[in-house]
Amino acid sequence: MFQFPVVYDTMTVFDNLAFPLRNIGIPESKVEPRVREIADILDLTAQLTRKAKNLTADEKQKVSMGRGLVRDDVSAILFDEPLTVIDPQLKWKLRRKLKEIHEQFNITMIYVTHDQLEASTFADKIAVMYEGQVVQFGTPTELFEAPAHTFVGYFIGSPGMNFIPVSITSGSLVYGDLAIPVSQRLADCARGCRTDNLKLGIRPEFIEVADAPGDQTLAVSVKDVQDLGTYRIMSCYLGDELFKVRLNEDQALPSGTAHLRFPERWLGLYADEYRVEMEHG
Repeated sequence: MFQFPVVYDTMTVFDNLAFPLRNIGIPESKVEPRVREIADILDLTAQLTRKAKNLTADEKQKVSMGRGLVRDDVSAILFDEPLTVIDPQLKWKLRRKLKEIHEQFNITMIYVTHDQLEASTFADKIAVMYEGQVVQFGTPTELFEAPAHTFVGYFIGSPGMNFIPVSITSGSLVYGDLAIPVSQRLADCARGCRTDNLKLGIRPEFIEVADAPGDQTLAVSVKDVQDLGTYRIMSCYLGDELFKVRLNEDQALPSGTAHLRFPERWLGLYADEYRVEMEHG
């Protein structure tokens, strides 16, 4: 199923949906109930007798989607950004319906999308491609909690992952002249990487805001705070790097200077843009 609707304009909606079944010789007695079932799922019942050329863009896309779903003898369906032209309210409904169909009929669905929210809510497994290569394949949780590549960190999540370039000194990791408080284990791991392209990454959700400076905190300059209702996003500068920090709705708002703590459980080390796996213990 393609990004833009591909329908037979001279046929009715019913005949469009019935075409794949008739094409493989399904008896008419079985065609009609199946077509009506799919039409009901996609809210197309009222349009079944209309010519496809008279439909709106989103209705045509639903017909195109229905043609892909109407056959029950296929092992996989490829969706190439099928909801791009669908309005947001209907997009949510169709996504939920596709999920129900997948669970009911156990059809493998390969779903191409540039919408990371759509991918995260719809898929069991996500393959993220960057510059022609799959840089990570895993569950939405795996992609969010442990991005295998900096692009995955940027792309998955809103806002995306924070990254700071670091270098190795004799005792620890530094960003410019600023020492980054990390464990000896992480510093040793970084020292074993044979590259100068090292980054530390952490998601806005996992950064802790301390009440006062401490041994494990970094001072940042607060730029602004955006209120998004159930939570707030604080923008701040660590040196020249703009950081995003997610604050709970009831959390005290820092002003001027804030003190951040990076829990190592959620801190990722990246060498040449790829995550470095560290032994836990």
